[in-house]
Amino acid sequence: MRVAVIGAGPGGLYFAALAKQLFPHAEITLWERDAREDTSGFGVVFSDETLDGVAQADPVVFAAMSGEFARWSDIDVHVAGRLRTCGGHGFAALDRNRLRQILQQRCEQLAVDVRYRTPAPPVAQLAADHDLVVAADGVRSGTRAAYPDAFGTELDERHCRYMWLATDRVFEAFTFVVAEHDFGVLQVHAYPYSDRRSTFIVEIGEQAWRRAGFEALAARAPGHGESDWASVRRCEELLAEHLAGHRLIPNASRWIRFTTVRNAAWRHRNVVLLGDAAHTAHFSIGSGTKLALEDALALAAALREQPTVDEALACYEAERRPVVESTQRAAQASLEWFETIGRRSGEDVDRFAFDLLTRSRRVTYGSLRARDAGFVDAVDRAFGGSAGVPPMFRPLRLGRLTLRNRVVVPPMATFTAVDGLPSAFDRAQLGAQALGGAALVLAGMTAVSPEGRATPSCPGLWTDGQEAAWRELVATVRQVSDTPLGIQLTHAGRRAATAPPGPDGIGRPLTAAEGGWPTLAASALPWDTAGPVPRAATGAELAAVTAAFGQAAARAARAGFDVLELQFGHGHLLSGFLSPLTNRRTDDYGGPLTHRLRLPVEVLAAVRAAWPADRPLLVRISASDWAPGGTTEAEAVTICRTLGEAGADAVDVSTGEVVAHQRPPYGRGYQTPLAELIRRATGLPTIAVGAISTHDDVNSVLLAGRADLVAVGRAQLHDPLWTLHAAAEQGYSGPAAPWPPAWRAGSRRPPGPGADRVPPRLRLLREAAAPVHRRWLPAPPLTAPATR
Repeated sequence: MRVAVIGAGPGGLYFAALAKQLFPHAEITLWERDAREDTSGFGVVFSDETLDGVAQADPVVFAAMSGEFARWSDIDVHVAGRLRTCGGHGFAALDRNRLRQILQQRCEQLAVDVRYRTPAPPVAQLAADHDLVVAADGVRSGTRAAYPDAFGTELDERHCRYMWLATDRVFEAFTFVVAEHDFGVLQVHAYPYSDRRSTFIVEIGEQAWRRAGFEALAARAPGHGESDWASVRRCEELLAEHLAGHRLIPNASRWIRFTTVRNAAWRHRNVVLLGDAAHTAHFSIGSGTKLALEDALALAAALREQPTVDEALACYEAERRPVVESTQRAAQASLEWFETIGRRSGEDVDRFAFDLLTRSRRVTYGSLRARDAGFVDAVDRAFGGSAGVPPMFRPLRLGRLTLRNRVVVPPMATFTAVDGLPSAFDRAQLGAQALGGAALVLAGMTAVSPEGRATPSCPGLWTDGQEAAWRELVATVRQVSDTPLGIQLTHAGRRAATAPPGPDGIGRPLTAAEGGWPTLAASALPWDTAGPVPRAATGAELAAVTAAFGQAAARAARAGFDVLELQFGHGHLLSGFLSPLTNRRTDDYGGPLTHRLRLPVEVLAAVRAAWPADRPLLVRISASDWAPGGTTEAEAVTICRTLGEAGADAVDVSTGEVVAHQRPPYGRGYQTPLAELIRRATGLPTIAVGAISTHDDVNSVLLAGRADLVAVGRAQLHDPLWTLHAAAEQGYSGPAAPWPPAWRAGSRRPPGPGADRVPPRLRLLREAAAPVHRRWLPAPPLTAPATR
């Protein structure tokens, strides 16, 4: 087998070494345009998981690396002149150039042909002459550029500027510095990687970068291999307090923007991408070198395990892509947190530190408690928590209603209604959820008129009979639970007259023969190219819709509901007026945002007049359309601020479902940053919703201050007693999670297999527990004794 490797960074070298061990007779040639002795970068950080893989795959490399690691377990957060430290994490870092030397030596031992100062031949030529071409040629991969259609590369250049530096100050821990200046926030990501050096990355938002004078300093672009010394000196001045008399050390350092690299495919025939050529992840959550080494191991293993190169490359991509995409989701959350760090100006230091540490959603309330319980206890105490009471079990005042905890069961349609009447299944579902311990249970997708139903199987609240049925349902639930009940009112607009959703979650439009009806919308735009064209609502029809909402709100109050929610999101009628993608009107209800807000404000005013003042009124919005030209963050803030001024007590912050061509960044808690944005910008209580299913995530959202309440949906369908079980799992048994008396015997987790077995002691001497706090405190270098 003949293998060509382009790029002698750590990823390319490590792959070549592993492949040569697995295939001793293979001809492996590695091309590198730079000299062997050229240096690049500073320190790299590894996880224990990655190091375990290196130890198993190549003990020789691992032994050489282990002898030079800087190791520590603490994270220091410096903000507003104060320090907060969290321990128990575990880090190992190494000089990137020393790592390259170790891998260079390993390739020499294994007789890999490494050609320095030699640009690789054209990739097409290599592909023709070799069985496999491995492109480890970095973020600006020439291999990728040679086959743009095959790889389908997406480059997302981000907003902040950053500069990669080192310092001769040896930090003792992973260190975050957030320094506020008159021009904005300057942040530092720093960590030690030897007994003499630390990596020191300076990051700053674009506008702050300009106001700080860096744009003028960087106007003279450094030549190849040169550093922007003027900016380096300016950083030394601004961060002198944190450098403590030490200097910054550049290496071809200049201001750049981070680019997230994604590829639709990682392979083209016998050419495969590895490391930064295939993907990048923001430096704030880890190292690109770490990902490249993991890629190298997976690719070498796939070549060994699969019978052909083609099958090996398919296996490699199938194995690595989910891992990388998970890392990129976490990295995206982290980089966006740092891009918007200015929003958190003035935040309490304890909450800020917790928020920073949990920003990627990989680190959570529970995992931090397991690592450093003292740190989490301090944050809990700072926000009124008491011992043994997780954040999710603290009360909240919403309007004049006190909720016993912070968990909401969101509106979830059952599609079981007949003639708009709630069904027996609706009664059973709401009853079970009311017994499940949540603070608030909302009945879902209740139409204010027959034509406002999303499907013929949706409930309504436009007749006396429906009002009576809801009143009976509420009374029945109240016999067994005092959990507050709410109902969501909506008009589905152009999303009306569909069949109940199938397995894909999408309901197809109904024809007239199937019982469909004409639909109403802000503008005559179909949901998709195959859907029916709705009718653009007239002024009279809008007045009728407004009146219908007010009448339905009055009926909901008489039925006994404690809370009302209005659906202004998800592409329903009111959402269609708010989004510029679906509202093309030229009258007073279309055009600028103030006009697009007119109908939602009129509906809210009608509802507020009909709904009792002492009962909370919520509004659900789609804070993003996830499509170009849709609702912006600034517009979402204005919408919520306006709705708050018009009488909304809280905002249920959802996103999407406004247009069919949306591209949401699905993932755990992916909508939560928008709930945080609106909460901070408007002061309104917010409900975070969407892909939140564990009590750990709920606690993290609340303690970080990202939302006031958390809606847990599908997990409640899986387990209607989700909140009570969450309390049992956390050892909480207080008033915020009351078990029904008839079920109290089940309030403890039942014993599982082997629960009655008591293991014997098998160690003569107990191992000491690892310290929570471990600092990098290298021994001072030995000096020779003085001679006379």
